[in-house]
Amino acid sequence: MTSVIQGQLFTILNETSRESGHYAGVDTIKTRLLPWLGTWFSHATSGRLFETGLFLNQDSTETERKLRQLATSQTLQLQDLQEELTSTRLELNHVQQDLKASRAQEEDSLRRLDHLNDCEQQIERLRDELSILDAQKSVLQSRIARSRSPSPRRIRSRSPSPLPLRSCSPGRARSTNASRHAFLVARFGDIYSKDRFDAERILRTYISDMEMVQRIIYTAAVESFHAAKMAYRQFKMRVRKTLSIGHSGPESLEDTVMDYIVRHEDLYDVQASVNEVIRSMNINPKISSTPECDFAVISSFIRELCRVAFSMQTLTPPLDVAFGMDGEFFSETKYHRSVDSDYTAALVAYHVWPALMENDVVIVKGEAVTKRGALWSHRSRSRSQNRSRSVSPLLSHLSRSRSPSPQRSGSPSRWQY
Repeated sequence: MTSVIQGQLFTILNETSRESGHYAGVDTIKTRLLPWLGTWFSHATSGRLFETGLFLNQDSTETERKLRQLATSQTLQLQDLQEELTSTRLELNHVQQDLKASRAQEEDSLRRLDHLNDCEQQIERLRDELSILDAQKSVLQSRIARSRSPSPRRIRSRSPSPLPLRSCSPGRARSTNASRHAFLVARFGDIYSKDRFDAERILRTYISDMEMVQRIIYTAAVESFHAAKMAYRQFKMRVRKTLSIGHSGPESLEDTVMDYIVRHEDLYDVQASVNEVIRSMNINPKISSTPECDFAVISSFIRELCRVAFSMQTLTPPLDVAFGMDGEFFSETKYHRSVDSDYTAALVAYHVWPALMENDVVIVKGEAVTKRGALWSHRSRSRSQNRSRSVSPLLSHLSRSRSPSPQRSGSPSRWQY
């Protein structure tokens, strides 16, 4: 700060000496003060500059030393990081190799498991096929034995007749119960998904009302099971009566009777059951048809249902269809809703297909149509049917008495709907 002031004072005095005038002491300032101040100021300035240069040199040397230390430490840290990175890469490669080996082992285990599952499925399939082939073999053997017998005749009427005695091995019904159960349940599903639509197409050529067609199909299914159960009871009673005469052996009479029925289901008079179903449908007040249509047009559908229903009675326990009634509460466990149903309705308007039951347990769900006001429409339909029956009960009785055959009559004295 002193050097700055001195420099400014020197400058001022120098400018004053340049000016001419009659001031006293100008010469003295020019000859003495100015030279002395100039000398002192030059020495002071040079010393200050020297100190400043020395200080800057010391600072630069310290900065360079610190920079060299920092560079050395960073180099060491970089080398440490590179070594750590190299070891990490080695560990990562090792882990990746272990992971690849684990994946290969897992894929190998999955392939072996899939192969084992395929083998198990193939074994189960072969067992089922073996059971079916065994059953077909027994049927063929029974047919061969019947063809070689002197007078084997199938039952053609409902009147009692002696049963042909054939050779049979006890325990057949019990050993094939599971395979027959699976086959019959699958066949029942095929009838629902295939044969039922064929019967609907036949009926639609005579009846335009789809609801009435579905009611006829459902009634045919229920009546077929009823007729087959009645025929099974009668057939079983006759077999028991015939075999009880000379029964002897380790097996009980009931097991022997069941084995005989299973082996000789071809003795079942299915045509008699078909006729009984058609007769019941003709007098059923819930279904109607045009005079040109006869329920006999779906006799093949009814015949297949009767055969399946009769075979289901030979199972342990037997299978049966569920009881259904118009206006009942819809059960999710027993039925599927049809696509044209009202999904908010709680009552069943009518049934399309019965549910298959085993000891009150649903095996195959049926199908039903739900609509609002189903109970009211059911009651109104019942009242109209009662009025139509009260008009000509005598004519209806005469019509049924004149036609004992299962063929529907086209006379106008039938039930009117």
